[in-house]
Amino acid sequence: MRQTFYNRIADTIADIHDQGLEKIERQITSPQGPVIEVDHNGTRKQVLNFCANNYLGLADNPEIVEAAKSTMDEYGFGMASVRFICGTTDLHRKVEKEIAAFLGYEDAILFAACFDANGGVFEPLLEAEDAIISDSLNHASIIDGVRLCKAKRYRFPNSDMGALRKQLEQADLDGARTKLVVTDGVFSMDGYIANLREICALAEEFGALVMVDDCHATGFMGPHGEGTPAHCGVAKNVDILTGTLGKALGGGMGGYICASKDVVHLLRNRARPYLFSNALTPALLGATLKTIELVRNGGTLREQLFRNATRFRKQMTEAGFDLLPGEHPIIPIMIYDARKAAQLADELMEEGVYVTAFSFPVVPKGKARIRTQMCAGHSDSQVDTAVAAFVKAGKKIGVI
Repeated sequence: MRQTFYNRIADTIADIHDQGLEKIERQITSPQGPVIEVDHNGTRKQVLNFCANNYLGLADNPEIVEAAKSTMDEYGFGMASVRFICGTTDLHRKVEKEIAAFLGYEDAILFAACFDANGGVFEPLLEAEDAIISDSLNHASIIDGVRLCKAKRYRFPNSDMGALRKQLEQADLDGARTKLVVTDGVFSMDGYIANLREICALAEEFGALVMVDDCHATGFMGPHGEGTPAHCGVAKNVDILTGTLGKALGGGMGGYICASKDVVHLLRNRARPYLFSNALTPALLGATLKTIELVRNGGTLREQLFRNATRFRKQMTEAGFDLLPGEHPIIPIMIYDARKAAQLADELMEEGVYVTAFSFPVVPKGKARIRTQMCAGHSDSQVDTAVAAFVKAGKKIGVI
């Protein structure tokens, strides 16, 4: 029986490989940044990085690095505890208050990751008498979090406001006590921005709450980087906001939930990922305080980021690549065939451009792509170099 199990695992791995769906992890041998060094076939190779969540280019920022070092000198390395036992420092509360103030909420609560935040937010707040209405393209962490909750589940096709209305009506007919509409602020595989203005209007009409996962927007979307609610003009209409410290906000790790003081207080007492996970390290917290300071004054970085996105999108479209439409720095190049996508990524590595092929189960079957992500740290010439590499590699394997 035991060997049968291991044989089945080996067969599954072989099948993943044969379909071109295997995820290969390349090893980076330098700090994360717009230009990185990777271990490529046993040698170190310097490449342009166009697939990191490092939107503002802060992952290797020297001020943030120094803040992490000096904080560790003062507070040590780790907390060796969950928050409610002996894992809360004044830094934890400072970061939570800074995040809440920056994003316009009464309070915030930190988690080990936003995956944990989304996994822990629903079960303490909603019960069998309640309803969750979720966008079909929501992140896996939201899907998993909803599964852990006893509330009734409703789903609507991505950004289909007519379908959302029908699901809200159905939830009312089913006698839902509290209705919560949940959506990503930016759908990470496509770069689509949620229609938060209409979502919030419908929520208001039906007396529903709104929750937004803003991982791919905080720090650079909106007038001052406050995210998609501010970008869409509905910042005061979103009841619960989740996000991450692992992308534009320095690229370390950690997640958070912003909400009212009472909601946050209940989560501190009932959210299982919070209660049973180690507290974030002091170095990360010190670095985050410096990051928020830089982001608050990061207008130039945001301008460069969107300038790069516009430049890349225009040239790639003119070259004949199939791009999903949008304004976000996530720019997917649709290849559709998983093997072709993996081959294109390999060819681009040879040309000195690091990108990753996305295929099932990360995206639906038949929707394989190269998801590029712009960085404020890239210069115009580096963007142009990346486009030239795409054109050369694309012609070589026959996708343009």
